[in-house]
Amino acid sequence: MIARVLQWSPRTALTYATLLLGAIAVTDWRVEINATLGFLYIFPMVLLGTVLNWWQVILAALLCTGLSDQLDPFPMDMEVPRDILIMMTLATTGLLSLSVTRSYRREMESVVGRRAAEEQLAFLIESSPAAILTMSAQGEILLANPAAHRLLGVTAGLLPGKSIARYVPALASIPSADETARMFRTEMQTRGQRESGEVFIADVFFSTYSTAQGPRLAALLVDTSEQLREREEASLQQLLAGSRILVAAVSHEVRNVCGAIGMMHENLVRGGTLKGNQDFEALGSLVETLSKIASLELKQSVGAAEPSSADLNEVLTDLRIVLEPVCEESDIELHWKVPEKLPLVQADRHSLLQVLLNLMKNSQRALESVDRKAIEIEASAAPDRVTIRFTDSGPGIPPGQKIFQPLQKGADATGLGLYLSRAFMRSFRGDLRHDPQRAGCSFILELAPEPHSSPAEDETHTTLTA
Repeated sequence: MIARVLQWSPRTALTYATLLLGAIAVTDWRVEINATLGFLYIFPMVLLGTVLNWWQVILAALLCTGLSDQLDPFPMDMEVPRDILIMMTLATTGLLSLSVTRSYRREMESVVGRRAAEEQLAFLIESSPAAILTMSAQGEILLANPAAHRLLGVTAGLLPGKSIARYVPALASIPSADETARMFRTEMQTRGQRESGEVFIADVFFSTYSTAQGPRLAALLVDTSEQLREREEASLQQLLAGSRILVAAVSHEVRNVCGAIGMMHENLVRGGTLKGNQDFEALGSLVETLSKIASLELKQSVGAAEPSSADLNEVLTDLRIVLEPVCEESDIELHWKVPEKLPLVQADRHSLLQVLLNLMKNSQRALESVDRKAIEIEASAAPDRVTIRFTDSGPGIPPGQKIFQPLQKGADATGLGLYLSRAFMRSFRGDLRHDPQRAGCSFILELAPEPHSSPAEDETHTTLTA
């Protein structure tokens, strides 16, 4: 009943309160008894407290006190105390009604908001493409959305009550809030198993928390098996492409050596000194055969690589993501001068990124022995080419050093880094060259723009210093 009254509109409450006031006043006026009826004004004051402000409640209490004083007179020696008592009682009742009404309405608003949030959360969980699970400290599944049933291959509604150890063993080994004071809110990649026994790779985001019923574990699972397959296939294709380029580059060098040996062989043949020597003739045949093999491999390798299109802004963004933490850890200043828009270029995205990462590693090693450590990356676009300049503040490359030749004396590892980087660039009609005129060590990557790609319209540069 009280909740129903509190839900009345202000007009309805005022109407009932007015009618009740009139009825009490008329009754107090017409009925003569040896007792006051002023206490009956409490009921309209309760109604008025649901719609009026505090000062309006006090005015209404004064009005009711005046009506009681005029319509139900007492002896003069008791009139003032009686009026004060009635006024205090009615005002207190009205203010108490006002306070209760406000508290009730705030609670109702909170309940409505909570219900709306719960409905939205329930809809989000039910419609989420990611598997969402809640589990007890013993690993018993308490709640599972439809995506979780699909992911684990279980009939809808049958997951609650089962053990998570059957499907994702790693989640069953997470300590609960009762076992450790540490609360877990992190992620991991692990293997899972469907009801049929099929194994899959999952990214798991989980957290532990406490409830009145005991510790709980909430987890969100995403099947990343397809991403793993795509990543491995991309790595294989990259390996094959790199191998083709390496074979082509090595075959080119072998062919040059074979050409030189063949020329010496012809000179010796014309001299007649070793004429008729079977070993010498066999050596000539071996050199000729090796030259043909090298020419064949070079032709096949070069012909197998077809230029593709790459978004240079995405490649440079990926490089920045990798480069920023490295520069921060090594106290290297990073100056980024790249237009917001660059045209598409003829390049293999992964190969181009590998070239940039190789330059980054070389610069990182070169900057270890200098006081001022800085790397500057600058890009520009022209109608016929796109250029990326990679410069560091290191000691630079000594004059006369042939940096693009493999197996050099004093080079790190095999010395194939820059050799292969230039081979990668040339495989998609670009080039990599060293600029000795710039202070420090500066390399320029030249790329051919896509024929139908317009140059950058916005040449505003963003400069970043890390």
